[in-house]
Amino acid sequence: MTFALYALLVLALLFVLVLGAGMLTALALFIIDKTQTGDAIRRNYPVIGRFRGLFTSLGEFFRQYFFAMDREEMPFNRAQRDWVSHATTGKGNTIAFGSTRNLSIPGTPIFVNAVFPPLDDQFSVTQPLRIGPTAKIPYDAPSIFNISGMSYGAISRPAVEALSKGAAKAGVWLNTGEGGMSPFHLTGDCDVVFQIGTAKFGVRDEHGQLSDEKLRAVAQHPQVRMFELKLAQGAKPGKGGILPGDKVTQEIADIRGLKVGQDGISPNRHAEIDDFGDLLDMIAHIREVTGKPVGFKTVIGSSDAWEELFELINARGADSAPDFIAVDGGEGGTGAAPMPLMDLVGMPLRDALLRVVDMRDRHGLKERIRVIAAGKLVNPGDVAWAICAGADFVTSARGFMFSLGCIQALKCNRNTCPTGITTHDPHLQKGLVVEDKYIKVANYAKSVIKEVEMIAHSVGVAEPRLMRRRHVRLVQSNGDSIPLNKIRPSYNPATPK
Repeated sequence: MTFALYALLVLALLFVLVLGAGMLTALALFIIDKTQTGDAIRRNYPVIGRFRGLFTSLGEFFRQYFFAMDREEMPFNRAQRDWVSHATTGKGNTIAFGSTRNLSIPGTPIFVNAVFPPLDDQFSVTQPLRIGPTAKIPYDAPSIFNISGMSYGAISRPAVEALSKGAAKAGVWLNTGEGGMSPFHLTGDCDVVFQIGTAKFGVRDEHGQLSDEKLRAVAQHPQVRMFELKLAQGAKPGKGGILPGDKVTQEIADIRGLKVGQDGISPNRHAEIDDFGDLLDMIAHIREVTGKPVGFKTVIGSSDAWEELFELINARGADSAPDFIAVDGGEGGTGAAPMPLMDLVGMPLRDALLRVVDMRDRHGLKERIRVIAAGKLVNPGDVAWAICAGADFVTSARGFMFSLGCIQALKCNRNTCPTGITTHDPHLQKGLVVEDKYIKVANYAKSVIKEVEMIAHSVGVAEPRLMRRRHVRLVQSNGDSIPLNKIRPSYNPATPK
């Protein structure tokens, strides 16, 4: 028998074996599908019916890469993600041949360029702004654009380390998220905002109550510049989170103040805060214990409900005020939230921010309370709009996730993030190289700030916080555009409240 004939017989045998195995597998799947009762399609169309589930799962990825236009996707489109990706290189971010943005969509912001803008040597960079002037240790925040809360546990160790180092390099602050402060938040020696969630992770006693001793210990870290009391977040207002006990390792337990294997349950609100008086009391207590600025983060459902807060502040005196209010839009994101809350509850930021700014200014607290805007603000135009609307600072979580390499795989609520950002699988985390990613984080932050300053220069002011509502127009349903100050006039102190 020649070698060629022998090889042919072996290949034929292998083909028969593979064919047989395939037929046996198909037969097994046919029997399983025909006898199961949970899926009508698979029961009526055995084997073939399985492709429906496969195509449904893959549909979002095919749309993302092959079918959707640059500006069509949700929650973030390709144009937004590509801008962040280019920004992380630090090599400029120009495009060619014209904008792909549809400027006829109602609500689209159009910035009003000055007829005679300042010359290049008449332009200045953004100046630091003080937060907490009455605190023992106020914070002169250097950057208008900063990193929003993402807890260690929700994101991985290398992701936190890259954000910490990138924040330090770019001169922006890093919010810990409600999971407490890990050693990895301090890796880069950046400015840190410690978030106190409803479970008080990181500053709780054995009964889950706020511990003054632990507050003082956290405040002793010079990197910790402020404390943020989290009342609600945009993706799930009125709903707390659960970290399953099987994910609570010794490390997580030590950071969060739990026992190993104990479920980390975040209540839907702070049990000891029943009204605005309690809120101001809690803020004053934390500020007294820590000596550092204290504010809160929330989602606005109705601005009417919040008038009482500002009236109470004025009744008690300006010293009772929170040092900042972080306004999260109802469109805010998270790794896991019920769809009705994510889709239907809470005002969008572009409505809520204007209302909070106006309430603050009407009550004469513009210089006392800083307003921070959050909620899908990832590109320079988003940030510039928020500054025009009256925000003092802007924070972003998902923008910085994109700078880390997030591909919007929509797997944040599982342990299978392919980029290593939201997974604790060591194999997947290897893809996130801290020494590469922190440079990209810093480049992204610097690019946003630089281009917001460029927009400010174009509209005719020396730095971003000098932009006003008159500097941006909003497209209307008939195609016309109207200045924002005509739609929502800023409060004028010369006009009675």
